[in-house]
Amino acid sequence: MFAFFRPAAHQAPLPDERVDSTYRRLRWQIFAGIFFGYAGYYLLRKNFSLAMPYLIDEEGYTRGQLGLAISAIAIAYGLSKFLMGLVSDRSNPRYFLPFGLLISAGVMFIFGFAHWATSSVTIMFVLLFINGWAQGMGWPPSGRTMVHWWSQKERGGVVSVWNVAHNVGGGLIGPLFLLGLAWTNDWHAAFYVPATVAVLVAVFAFATMRDTPQSVGLPPVEQYKNDYPEGYDESHEQEFSAKQIFVQYVLCNKLLWYIALANVFVYLLRYGVLDWAPTYLKEAKHFSVDTTSWAYFFYEWAGIPGTLLCGWMSDKIFRGNRGLTGIVFMALVTVATLVYWLNPPGNPTIDMIALFAIGFLIYGPVMLIGLQALELAPKKAAGTAAGFTGLFGYLGGSVAASAAMGYTVDHFGWDGGFVMLVSACVLAIAFLIPTLRHTKVASNGREALA
Repeated sequence: MFAFFRPAAHQAPLPDERVDSTYRRLRWQIFAGIFFGYAGYYLLRKNFSLAMPYLIDEEGYTRGQLGLAISAIAIAYGLSKFLMGLVSDRSNPRYFLPFGLLISAGVMFIFGFAHWATSSVTIMFVLLFINGWAQGMGWPPSGRTMVHWWSQKERGGVVSVWNVAHNVGGGLIGPLFLLGLAWTNDWHAAFYVPATVAVLVAVFAFATMRDTPQSVGLPPVEQYKNDYPEGYDESHEQEFSAKQIFVQYVLCNKLLWYIALANVFVYLLRYGVLDWAPTYLKEAKHFSVDTTSWAYFFYEWAGIPGTLLCGWMSDKIFRGNRGLTGIVFMALVTVATLVYWLNPPGNPTIDMIALFAIGFLIYGPVMLIGLQALELAPKKAAGTAAGFTGLFGYLGGSVAASAAMGYTVDHFGWDGGFVMLVSACVLAIAFLIPTLRHTKVASNGREALA
């Protein structure tokens, strides 16, 4: 590991009269760092998709070739979110998060200014793989930061607000591209304009983020909030070895396996609906191109209020039972998916409402599985635990949403595709059921049940 990634050393404790004011100030500051820092990652996630029409028209690539190239992002991201999570648990997030963002921005600058970058599918695949790997360095340090600075009773709301950063960042790619296109009349602006903004975001994240409370002379958040997980002791504040994290706290944690498998099917529905919405609405529901574009937008942005509501409900109504909250939301997603499928053509308002409802509801379970992963392992193993579920979500769910969904629709029509999506809803619920009784995390890394 690079020396500058090492966790910050603990500092001498601050006087008692300064603890509360310092905690309050730093928590706002640090949250701004991880929120805008993670949003910056999403400024660099879908840029290639905006450039694809120009690569087809001007450079003669087929859709299949570009689809192969862009698959590198999902493959690399799934692997990186897990493996970089293992590294991030033994790193200072103040350095780790901006470093990954700068690597991702560097790749986008290469696409923007080096024309050889798009000269072959192989080169594009390699560059996009590097970008996907760097993208995996955003979630784990953010998760590590949240479990160190916010106690268990607070995290549902905090993680849900932070989680909409990807909607905020992802939604800004289009306007930034249009702004750059207006300035330069160059479609490569899809790469270098968001990358420029991302560099500024990386600087902001470095300036505002901190490592653990102890690294700035504050007590652990459990002590500050008097909110101790069951079995909490001083070992929770000690750094673990990579072997301890991977074997003891991840591989031997059966509840983590359940939510990782649930994540496969949550992501299958998320991307199965999102990626195919324009094609499905055009072919099966006879929507115009403009209308399908707006439908795609509404799906993505509906996730912002839905995620916030889900986080609040998991804390206040379901009292920290993330599994039960996820099951309720997935049951409602199933209903919305059935309406979206079975509503006959000629009722566009119902289709739009159903699609909005799916987007509103699905991002809550996406957020909750990440949050539950943080709470199913000691906080020094949080990044790896969250990365483990992400590995399943992207390699199992996201890739399947493209390949399996397309193959199924080709052979069995849209009805076959929706049978697969509804089945994904049911299977996600089935794998969340074993987590219903989970409440706290034991100090030995095994789940504690109420």
